Amino acid sequence: MQCAIAEKFPEPAKCMAPTIVQLELNKWLTREVGETEADQIIAYTQLCVVVELDTKIALHAADLHRQYKLATADAVIYATAVMCDADLLTCDRHFEGLPNVVFIPK
Repeated sequence: MQCAIAEKFPEPAKCMAPTIVQLELNKWLTREVGETEADQIIAYTQLCVVVELDTKIALHAADLHRQYKLATADAVIYATAVMCDADLLTCDRHFEGLPNVVFIPK
């Protein structure tokens, strides 16, 4: 099953990729479609603005975890978007309805 989000990806220079997204994508893609395809997507993320997890994002993620009942990885991803004043483009239902989320159903 392919997510319609692929059509919405901006050019890499206009896209942020939190390091935790790289981890989550690599785990999921390797399992679902194989290592070669996973490597291609990770290569795309490396062309983006890669945002590393720091203390400021981590503490904001803890707040968002409590506020929205998000899993840890989801809270870090959302906190990164919020702290970078960026919209979160996703097909993950865990984010549906949150402020500044562009949700595209699978």
